[in-house]
Amino acid sequence: MTEREKYTAPALDKGLDILEALADSDTGLTQAEIARKLDRTVGEIFRMLVVLRRRGLIALDDRSDHYTLTTRLFELANRTPIVRRLSVASGPIMRTLAVQVRQSVHIAVLSGDNIVVVSQVDNPGNNVLAVRMGARIDVWRTSSGRVILAFQPSQVIDQYLRDYPHPDGRPPGDIRHDLEEIRKARVETMPSFVIKGVTNLSAPVIGHDGFAVAAITIPMLGRYFGGVTVETCREKLLDAAADLSRQIGGAFELVQDEASRQSGTDVDGAASEAKQASASAMVPIASSTDVDSTSSSPAAKR
Repeated sequence: MTEREKYTAPALDKGLDILEALADSDTGLTQAEIARKLDRTVGEIFRMLVVLRRRGLIALDDRSDHYTLTTRLFELANRTPIVRRLSVASGPIMRTLAVQVRQSVHIAVLSGDNIVVVSQVDNPGNNVLAVRMGARIDVWRTSSGRVILAFQPSQVIDQYLRDYPHPDGRPPGDIRHDLEEIRKARVETMPSFVIKGVTNLSAPVIGHDGFAVAAITIPMLGRYFGGVTVETCREKLLDAAADLSRQIGGAFELVQDEASRQSGTDVDGAASEAKQASASAMVPIASSTDVDSTSSSPAAKR
């Protein structure tokens, strides 16, 4: 019997299943629709719906009988210390960066084998390409995830590669080489996996312990005229990452190579701030790249 099979909480599982079902629905679901989606009877879920409503996690539209998620889960996620600190400190910095480069900007934290977008600012122009706030994306399909991992201790990276192998079967040695190159450059510049003409630029946000707690990313939309060059975007992004790192008590300029960072460092706790983001829990599921889950104007649609 596995650890997972040994300890069960059927009622809790049922409640979480309901929340996940509602998170996947844009317009909400009736009680009967929820029951069908979860392959349960209406009677099985009735009491759970009553409790979830009482706790403010879901709401019922009396006209349509549709249940929907409230913002309560989002509010709880933003109580996570690192998310709260990033949200408070990042707003002015991200808005300034968006104006400087005329691109959208977002911040993501690590959450298991995904990254979660915890803050986002649209560019001030007419054509907007942006990652949805709360998007949950496979870490290996994002610049944000690779950058956060690149600025972790080697022991943390090794454990992560064991726990979450690359979905395409890339050898760990190749991934470590990529992460080393990101560390040297302090930024990753990578074409989007999905959208032609989009380049992801991502830099780490460094915590007090010298390791990345988040990544700040520009999904750069190519323009025929009036655009900012990749080189300028990279420069402004690094400035913003350094500023945000200082705001939360880190020192971006003092990021050292991995070998020198290991000396005297408690690696078991080195990435603790980044891992706190796992508490962000229920957020809508997005697809598999920094710009997979986007909203755009007609001129910027896929």
